[in-house]
Amino acid sequence: MKALIFAAGLGERMRPLTDHTPKPLLRVGGKRLIEWHLEKLAAIGVRDVVINTSWLAAQFPEQLGDGGRWGLSIRYSYEDERPLETGGGMLHALPLLGDAPFLLVNGDVWTDVDFGRLPREPSGLAHLVMVDRPAQATQGDFALDKDGLVRSDGEDRLTYAGIGVYRPQLLDGWRAHASDAGADETPPRFRLAPILRAHMARGRVTGEHHRGRWTDVGTPERLAGLERELAVQPHSLL
Repeated sequence: MKALIFAAGLGERMRPLTDHTPKPLLRVGGKRLIEWHLEKLAAIGVRDVVINTSWLAAQFPEQLGDGGRWGLSIRYSYEDERPLETGGGMLHALPLLGDAPFLLVNGDVWTDVDFGRLPREPSGLAHLVMVDRPAQATQGDFALDKDGLVRSDGEDRLTYAGIGVYRPQLLDGWRAHASDAGADETPPRFRLAPILRAHMARGRVTGEHHRGRWTDVGTPERLAGLERELAVQPHSLL
């Protein structure tokens, strides 16, 4: 299985820390945010990792190299100075990912999710990890029904953790579901959520509820809070 790490965001809410450093390269708990993911991916046997980049993109190969220190092969999917959003970023990276399902993780989250327990062959087009709604996202994103299907609406909405297993075929015919203005640009710039919602309506997106540790490291305050948490409660990989 290959993995895709989303790392192309501008990190605007994290400024001034991201004025000179991309958010996934900020340090917490003694290592860069993205390194937590790379270590976990290597530990479950993933060998090929694609990282999409945009803001301060040159720093990623400078800091991470080709991935050899983790036993990984890292390739970079550069999106120019303007990120292509989640859907456009995934589409842009597909030539490097191949035709098999791949694991996706956002480069700006920290979690104790065991990547090795995620299905390598999702029953539908995607399998999403969901978490309880954090304080900054009171509305939630999607609902998870009793059969393990993710729905656009429902009671007890959860937040998408930025972690999942995706089939490349999810993006087949994506234009029918993308309404973003940038969808007609070259390369196209569009969000993934509307495509996911369209397939949820057909029962083709499954999910699970992770009740362990998870942080969306989106602001300097959350980064500092995670640093304090890790100092008190250190984390082992698996």
